[in-house]
Amino acid sequence: MTGRYNAVLFDLDGTLTDPFHGIANSIKYALNKFGVHADDEQTLRACIGPPLLASFQKHFNLNERDARKAVAYYREYFSDKGLYENEVFPGIPRLLEELAAQRVCMVCATSKPTPYARRILEHFRLSQFLEFVIGSNMDLTRTDKKQIVHDVLEKLQMRAKEKAIMIGDRREDVEGARANSIDAIGVTYGYGSEAEIRNAHADYLVRSVEELGSLLKVLLASGKTI
Repeated sequence: MTGRYNAVLFDLDGTLTDPFHGIANSIKYALNKFGVHADDEQTLRACIGPPLLASFQKHFNLNERDARKAVAYYREYFSDKGLYENEVFPGIPRLLEELAAQRVCMVCATSKPTPYARRILEHFRLSQFLEFVIGSNMDLTRTDKKQIVHDVLEKLQMRAKEKAIMIGDRREDVEGARANSIDAIGVTYGYGSEAEIRNAHADYLVRSVEELGSLLKVLLASGKTI
């Protein structure tokens, strides 16, 4: 495995940062417009990672029309406050700094709208380590992680896709990688369970940022950058 990968795709929510409070408060704000109260933490946590439009329909029984309205209400709160009700997972800045020092190509592949992802990464001073960010569009298109990963690889102009690896905490991250013929590391310190990661058939599984760093050290040793 030594030196097998030379481009690393990082998910954002649940992988680089812990966005729970910002997302939960934004969801509550949106649902309050419909007279719906969302107090179950497990349900709120399940909304972190998958596309928001689908989560409003799946977990709160909104039809598509109301779910789209809910996304708009969500953004009212999130764009002003929720963005910053967020924390970087301990150890992530150091990990990215070490990888950057090794000239590893790193990008962010997230289902969060690209403008929001950029603002978060810039706020927490993580953008300096990343080549670019590709997320969903503000018009609720390109929310599927398979398409996002595809577009990242296209922008990287990677001819040998096996040279890239995706890191994320949810089933969608692993499936997005597999659909594009790249390997995936599932992390369980975020919002996906170990069972979810294993059932999605991740190539590797780690339970902490420290374990992630140790694994990447092995996988990227002596690797060439693109």
